[in-house]
Amino acid sequence: MPLVADHMSSDLLTVAADDRLGEAAKRMVARGVGAVLVLDGDQLQGILTERDLMRAVAGGYSDEARVSEWMTRHPETIDASDETDHAASLMIHGGFRHLPVVDEGRVAGIISIRDLMRVALHDSSPRGV
Repeated sequence: MPLVADHMSSDLLTVAADDRLGEAAKRMVARGVGAVLVLDGDQLQGILTERDLMRAVAGGYSDEARVSEWMTRHPETIDASDETDHAASLMIHGGFRHLPVVDEGRVAGIISIRDLMRVALHDSSPRGV
């Protein structure tokens, strides 16, 4: 089975919990990503996703709102050495589309449902065409 490490994104966009929410959203748009990891140094504090931003908009966030007010704290993580089918199972059962990836306790990347779809489509696509 394919490993998470071989399909995750390691070129991470990260933010701090005290960053302004609007600035974090602008950075996400500029990079074309649907989630950013919230770090304190090298420690994972949370994840900020498109879904979190939608909750903030619906909740009437202020211009002074901070990432910490809207992020998902203590997100589920997956080990870089785990198989991609385990990542898919966690996402399906947890109802989320992004998983922070850790390697020996340190943040190593992020894997998305889109990354997993690439694995699935590659595995089922015709060979030799």
